[in-house]
Amino acid sequence: MMTSSSSSSSSSSPHPPPPPPPSPLIPTTILLLLCLPTLFYLAPHILPPPPPPPISFPDELQDLSLFRRATAAETHRNPSKSRLGSTNSKPKIAFLFLTNSNLHFYPLWEQFFNPNNRSSRHLYTIYVHADPTVNPKITAPGGVFSDDRFITTAKKTHRGTATLIAAARRLLATAILDDPANQFFTLISQHCVPLHSFSYFYNTLFEVKQHQVAELRGLKYKSFIEIVKDDPYIWDRYNARGKNVMVPEVPFDRFRMGSQFFTLTRKHAVLVVKDRRLWKKFRLDCLKPNSCYPEEHYFPTLLSMEDPDGCSGFTLTRVNWTDSVDGHPHTYYPNEVSKELIYELRRSNHTMEYMFGRKFSPDCLQPLMDMADEVIFRD
Repeated sequence: MMTSSSSSSSSSSPHPPPPPPPSPLIPTTILLLLCLPTLFYLAPHILPPPPPPPISFPDELQDLSLFRRATAAETHRNPSKSRLGSTNSKPKIAFLFLTNSNLHFYPLWEQFFNPNNRSSRHLYTIYVHADPTVNPKITAPGGVFSDDRFITTAKKTHRGTATLIAAARRLLATAILDDPANQFFTLISQHCVPLHSFSYFYNTLFEVKQHQVAELRGLKYKSFIEIVKDDPYIWDRYNARGKNVMVPEVPFDRFRMGSQFFTLTRKHAVLVVKDRRLWKKFRLDCLKPNSCYPEEHYFPTLLSMEDPDGCSGFTLTRVNWTDSVDGHPHTYYPNEVSKELIYELRRSNHTMEYMFGRKFSPDCLQPLMDMADEVIFRD
């Protein structure tokens, strides 16, 4: 009985419960952890870039103070009087360098300005707006690009934003305040190179061969700025900030496009610095970054609205857009640099030849220097 009872009890005892199934979270978590490095690597290539930081309120206030001082100085300037001495009776050209990197072509520009030439060294001034947030810091190369040529009001710049408009306006305001002899203002990038000598550029701008030196200040000159109204992309560019955002200040039929790089008269430089009305529209952030290039819209629109007859409608800086990538023009590399390229870049369908060319890679410096005397500066 004992045996039978024991056997019966043993056969009827319950089986131990099966182990619980593994949590589905464990392999999922492991998989995610393994994928994290890949996600971190691919994210910048898949996700759209973060929006650029807007122009801060303190920066806006500082700019406004600078612009007001420049406008006031010009308003109270007596054009019949000048602080220039008798040895410097000619007007000057202000060269405005806008850069976010070192000035790789400074030896070529040094040769262009030729500071040892007594006849030309008092005919130009130089101002550099260097992005102060760039790391490593942009350094002054010396020579005509000494430390005091770098403006102290420079701020961060970002492609495709109104920060590039603000930077150009700071350069204009600084040059207006600095020297009343500055009569033309030429905007240059670190990727630009000269296609002619300085004397050729100066004599062409001021029409020296047609006029006496004493007449140069009193002549009415035009600004050289590209102004385009018929372009297949102009509607998208106009609405880059949203539909009807630009009205009433800028109706669509008054909106224009053009090259960022210009040569403005003093009258137009002051007009740009004085503007508040259009700036409040063009400073707004864009909803469609691929259609937003404020620096190519603000200046042509403003000047075509205010003084269309005072503008040539074309720029003096040659850019090759035939194989542009991501909104960037063609970049020239050393194997493309030749005297034939310089001659080709000079050619224009307008009344004047092109005076500057872009966009050149930094390693083009040596081949350009090799042909500077015999080609570039031999007009």
